[in-house]
Amino acid sequence: MVSPEIFSHYPFFEGLGSDQIEILANSAQDQIIEKNYYIFKEGEEINNLFLVLEGQACILLMLPKKDVIITTFESGDVFGWSALVPPKTATSSAKALTTCRIITFNGKVLREYFEKDYKFGYIMMQRIAHIIRTRLEYSRVITLALSA
Repeated sequence: MVSPEIFSHYPFFEGLGSDQIEILANSAQDQIIEKNYYIFKEGEEINNLFLVLEGQACILLMLPKKDVIITTFESGDVFGWSALVPPKTATSSAKALTTCRIITFNGKVLREYFEKDYKFGYIMMQRIAHIIRTRLEYSRVITLALSA
């Protein structure tokens, strides 16, 4: 569990009720991830949603000749949406670019709460959908740049 107050600093959690923040805090752990550590790799089952508190991480595609960074994350950024969306398989890889302090949310616990509280689930999935849309836009730009 992490302190519920931590979420008040990040826009992703704005507008959530105290009960919802408490659920998030109860499903979360504070972790340190070392530089160059792969948080998850494409194709793996992913069970956690992540919030960056400190440091920098990235989403990347691991291509045969080189890794291509799709987007980077800093304080306040959320990633690992695949933990909430079936089939819960990572669509890309995530790596720490620096030593990072992150909050790890247990995706299974969150999905169970979303089933009980549809309003909470709807709000959170709207926010996750925004992240997915942003990643698709980044991916499109990267694809166009690589093909030029």
